[in-house]
Amino acid sequence: MLVTNALNFATKQLKKQKIKSNCIDSEILLSYVLKKERSNLLINQRDYKINTFQLNKFKYLIDQRKKRKPVSLIIGKREFWKYNFFVNKFTLIPRPETEHIVEISLKNLNVDKKNHILDIGTGSGCIIISLLKEMKKSSGVAIDICKDALKVAKYNAKIHHIENRIKFIKSSVDKFLFGTYDLVVSNPPYINKHKIKYLDEDVRKYEPILSLSGGEEGLAVIKNVISKAKKLCKLNGKLILEIDPIQKIKVIKILKKSGFQNSKIIRDYNFRERFILSTKIYK
Repeated sequence: MLVTNALNFATKQLKKQKIKSNCIDSEILLSYVLKKERSNLLINQRDYKINTFQLNKFKYLIDQRKKRKPVSLIIGKREFWKYNFFVNKFTLIPRPETEHIVEISLKNLNVDKKNHILDIGTGSGCIIISLLKEMKKSSGVAIDICKDALKVAKYNAKIHHIENRIKFIKSSVDKFLFGTYDLVVSNPPYINKHKIKYLDEDVRKYEPILSLSGGEEGLAVIKNVISKAKKLCKLNGKLILEIDPIQKIKVIKILKKSGFQNSKIIRDYNFRERFILSTKIYK
């Protein structure tokens, strides 16, 4: 079978299940099966042929996607910033908008300085690993309450050759008391627990609830992150949070009470007010 025919078949199958990303999902999964770059596959799709083994594997992966399993969990990886990261059922799948945390950090810190960074709720480790890849003199600590997520993060640190500059610690945010930091970053669970049931099946069924549910109003973990950052952030240190846009006013009030000022709201790629950058100005 030609690549063109296989892609047409898969796209129709996914479209029947009302999967909006049917084309790109089919392309990514077939690229994975054939071990070819997606761009190369598309350019030469009329030239490539698929053997029976490859076709059967592709159909199996399409069946997995039809059940709403995210593509990243099917192939076991996700691109973030400039790099590929291993992901599994224990980690939140990195979103493109979260790359803003890396971008904001690089714009607001001296990248040539020896910065010490704390990542709270590291998951796959994509944020802090991306930061340390860009900040060659810096080091960091990444914490997560899930030991299986930390195994993934450690593996990602190793394949990106920064394992000697990062320390992984299993801990809840409220119990963590290690070090002082120039930068604290966090993409905490911020979804109101009563809204979890309304999330897309791809997310609700396959991603860890611990990484999604922020309790009442979605603020429970955010409050803990800010409280901890108050104790561990150096004077004039930065805190960067990802939040739900509807939480911005409440989060800024919490930040002010905790010694963080000059809070700046930053929009994501869809122009939603998704991030807050704050500076600690008093203890």
